[in-house]
Amino acid sequence: MRLCVGIALYLSTHIASAEFSHFISRDGHRLLNGNQEFRFAGIHAPELHRIENDAAGTCSQDPRGWGQYFQWPTADEQENWIKALVRTGHKAMRIYVLSVATPYDKACKRETHILPPATPNGMPRLNENAMVVYDRMIALAEKHHLRLILPFIDHWEWWGGRKQLAAFYQETAEDFYDTQSKTYQAYLHIIRTVINRKNTLTGRLYSQEKAIMAWETGNELRHSNAAFVQQTAAVIKHNAPQQLVIDGTYLTILPSSLDDPNIDIISNHFYTTNNNNNPEQIEHDLKAINGKKVYFIGEYGLKDAASLDAIMQKAVHYDYNGARAAGAFIWGFRGHRHHGGFYWHKEYTGHYSYRLPGFTEGDSNEERLVIDLVRQAQAQLDGRSVAQPLPVPEPPILRNITTTGAITWMGSPVGQHYRIERSLKNPLWQVWQPWGPWVTIGRHISDGQQSFNPNIDTLFIDTLIAQNPLSRAIYRYRIFAANTSGESPASNIIKTQQHQYE
Repeated sequence: MRLCVGIALYLSTHIASAEFSHFISRDGHRLLNGNQEFRFAGIHAPELHRIENDAAGTCSQDPRGWGQYFQWPTADEQENWIKALVRTGHKAMRIYVLSVATPYDKACKRETHILPPATPNGMPRLNENAMVVYDRMIALAEKHHLRLILPFIDHWEWWGGRKQLAAFYQETAEDFYDTQSKTYQAYLHIIRTVINRKNTLTGRLYSQEKAIMAWETGNELRHSNAAFVQQTAAVIKHNAPQQLVIDGTYLTILPSSLDDPNIDIISNHFYTTNNNNNPEQIEHDLKAINGKKVYFIGEYGLKDAASLDAIMQKAVHYDYNGARAAGAFIWGFRGHRHHGGFYWHKEYTGHYSYRLPGFTEGDSNEERLVIDLVRQAQAQLDGRSVAQPLPVPEPPILRNITTTGAITWMGSPVGQHYRIERSLKNPLWQVWQPWGPWVTIGRHISDGQQSFNPNIDTLFIDTLIAQNPLSRAIYRYRIFAANTSGESPASNIIKTQQHQYE
């Protein structure tokens, strides 16, 4: 029995970390993983490589009025998020763009991926701090079997986009789409530099990374034109011939892209503000593409769960002359913080980001309903009628405990609630005195608070410490994660003592 369990654990560990066997390829209107059709559904996780910390508010020194505080995720955070995605059925994920520097970054204590030229009219530079985080995202995606869709530059200003890139050359945002402009040449330089970067963790060029399913010309490039897309796609395909190319044109389908041999995938985003957030848009797009390319819904959302499900079910089942959507992502996901709780984002519609695997605290946001409909779609795409049960959580990571009794932990990727145990001993007893028994001091503790602010909110407080600040007792703690499938093994053990008598 023990041998069987040991072999199963060994196999699950090594299979999960095995390298991909194939690049994702295209056969007409289908994606293939080897000789198997590759289709996917999920919650869009834009920030696997850069985090917007909404709990910090906005930066008053950014004159745009909405400039946020951004930070690089830790290695623990990135792996936790990718595990959460994969263990809830995600096969692929589209992230957000490479960020571009603004004049306000230093005042707002933030870094970006793309830096200004070192000399006037030179080419932009990549920020090595940022790209090492990007390297790690790709390596972890390979380790846990998640395919990545990577867009280059944003049409919008949120992270710094085409306008900020053009500002390096005293040009306008619209010059980004002009293939004769300095801005466009800088854009192509970024593409070539990124694709030919050697990953500091895997030792491979990005063009050799099977975890990278596709490169996207950019995010919501609504002013794309035929020359812009054709030249950009040719550069991407020349530098990454084994990876796919997505036309990031927004809200329209360029006829030239349907016949371009360097374009593999046509994408669209559905939002109510664009009057296209409905199942019928899928029918319209598939008819326009007419089987010439793969079709993919890169983002949709900010609607009630029933409306989201109607679009997702159309994406799963509708076909036009045999062509179907390859995938669809609902906007958007946020993951665990390194020191406990979740990152979050609130949209102008009032919708919050979704946390996996779903929490009762998110019921006003229909969080569990949305995650259930996504997991149901994933099951259908795999030929099953119902979603598989969640895996039993892995142990959470217990962090240092303060003298106020605040206990913090990084939640398990698919944990829904936690059980906390404490053991103690008194240093005034004999040296050989053993630790006391483990006692449960908290059950069904959730880390799913909406709008969690680590500066003021706590996950759990041990009142024994809080009410006895002068106690000489030494405490140790461990924590267990649980979901509907069971409880994890114990976490690491953290010991604390009030006055360091031991």
